[in-house]
Amino acid sequence: MLSQDRAQKCAALALDKKAFNVRILDVRKISSLTDFLVLASGSSDRQVKAAAESVHLGLKSEYATMPIGIEGLNEGRWVLIDYGDVMVHVFHEPVRIFYDLDGLWCDAEEIQIQEDTMAGQENP
Repeated sequence: MLSQDRAQKCAALALDKKAFNVRILDVRKISSLTDFLVLASGSSDRQVKAAAESVHLGLKSEYATMPIGIEGLNEGRWVLIDYGDVMVHVFHEPVRIFYDLDGLWCDAEEIQIQEDTMAGQENP
């Protein structure tokens, strides 16, 4: 699976659990840490956990892909799922605003989430 395809799938899986403000950022030209960041928000700790678990379990069951690591799942305020080439950050919205990764990575190119990965989903 290509990095960009993995990022698209992660975004779709987060959207499946009604995550909002989902963005895919291409950081290949500005960082050696990863290729893509997927940023998503939830309105509660339960929604953050549900979106993060959807990403983790979806990639595991559909593609036999396991993350290098997962952090923050128990708290549900900021969950990081690291796949090496893709890093998924699912935030409780106030935490996302406070840490402002969107601003930190403002020089990254934003990748449009593909419609076919969002079948039946809305991204408010």
